[in-house]
Amino acid sequence: MENSTAPIGSKGLIKKHEFVRLILQSLYTLGYRKSADKLELESGISSKSKEFGLLESYILTANWDACIDIICGLQRITDETRASACFLILKQWLLEFSIKRDYSSAISVLRKNISTLHVGKENVRSLAFEVLSGKDTQLGEINHDFILQLRKTLLNDMEKLLPPPITVPERRLEYLVEMAVTAQIDSCIYHNSPDPLSIYRDHKCGRDQIPTETNQILVGHKNEVWFVQFSNNGEYLASSSSDCTAIIWKVLEDGNLILKHTLRSHQKPVSFVAWSPNDSMLLTCGNMEVLKLWDVETGTCKHTFGNHEFTVSSCAWFPDSKRLVCGSSDEEKGIYMWDCEGNEIRSWKGTRMPKVLDLAVTPNGEYLISVFSGIEIRILNTKTNSERVISEERITSLSISADSRFFLVNLNSQEIHMWDVAGKWEKPVKYRGHKQQNYVIRSCFGGLNSSFIASGSEDSQVYIWNCKFPEPIEILSGHLATVNSVSWNPKRPRMLASGSDDQTIRIWGGPSSSSRSSA
Repeated sequence: MENSTAPIGSKGLIKKHEFVRLILQSLYTLGYRKSADKLELESGISSKSKEFGLLESYILTANWDACIDIICGLQRITDETRASACFLILKQWLLEFSIKRDYSSAISVLRKNISTLHVGKENVRSLAFEVLSGKDTQLGEINHDFILQLRKTLLNDMEKLLPPPITVPERRLEYLVEMAVTAQIDSCIYHNSPDPLSIYRDHKCGRDQIPTETNQILVGHKNEVWFVQFSNNGEYLASSSSDCTAIIWKVLEDGNLILKHTLRSHQKPVSFVAWSPNDSMLLTCGNMEVLKLWDVETGTCKHTFGNHEFTVSSCAWFPDSKRLVCGSSDEEKGIYMWDCEGNEIRSWKGTRMPKVLDLAVTPNGEYLISVFSGIEIRILNTKTNSERVISEERITSLSISADSRFFLVNLNSQEIHMWDVAGKWEKPVKYRGHKQQNYVIRSCFGGLNSSFIASGSEDSQVYIWNCKFPEPIEILSGHLATVNSVSWNPKRPRMLASGSDDQTIRIWGGPSSSSRSSA
């Protein structure tokens, strides 16, 4: 007879009988019972251990004393697990007496087992009250099938409670294969697709999975492009420029972009834009000027926030698309929260308030993150009002991940730092390679599950990192001057936009035969 204990695999690391048990479990889980039965017969290996097979038989036939004996006789479980298993058996035992209204037998079982099962007197008292008061029963619907289902539920609970090799963890083979696939994805620096992977071969993506080539050049602005940002639904791109305008571009189904609206109202360069979470409105910040609210569909200005006494440096939305916050570059003005009609809801200000360089609200609305005077990051919990402060040097910009867990700050020391919002990290993850010493350069998260970081650079190039590695995996050339801002399309993981002092916006994507220009 073939040795079922012999190791298998090229390195001899896998126990054959364990491997077969996992296959059997998987076949039963997938509904291939006949195939599983034949494999058990041919291999001589059971999907269940001898101990659990006996326990299953005793539970289904209500041989509760034998169940207790099996549990107490197991050598490979902790006292805590043994007590929990006995408690489940006792609960089912009492429940079935209660269903039959045989309360005297239930009390007898309690008296007999309260001292021997080591499940705790308080637990037993609580159990007695719960079961004997009828909490778990529906006496009008009791039949054999109902009781059988209760026993099967107990079996499932025991299977989850008892450790290997007595039981096999649920869907273990699927879990191991998924872990292997996940490990390959984690080691693939270009992985950027949500499609299920083939397990027939080892996984490795090519660089065509991320945007590396210019697919389109947008030339609607007449001066430096300072900021770009895709809408949350990925259907629009907004850009702002030192030509005192902002532009809303429409993303077509084929990936091309066309000009939808040119927003003219600011008297000074437009340094920043922010999409409302529902994408129906757009905020634009004039450089050392006011904040304006625009209707995306019509391109009309709905409201102007601030005046010559309150100039706005940055802005952000709360998730309800009804509240917004903005920070002032004027010292002592601080941060204001308004509704869309300009009514002040709340403010953070004072004589010691430093100037606000940048701010953002996490997409879940729980945190307001602000950059003060380029050297300090304040993370305010909007529910508890608790605040955490991080010190950095020469910060120029701030960007938050879509899952609200992380944020990036660009520094004029030519580094990008990633921090966690919750405050679990003592030090940031650092990324380097791009050039930044004099200007405001912005970065962003992007790609599948925000696995990548992109940033502009003073050397006219766009840099892309995999979040797991400090050095860039791609450097994109094409712009003729400083790249100030980048934005990754949240719905198209292979589409990236960059805005430059060369007055153009480049749309980067997968390989294509030629680039196109749009005015």
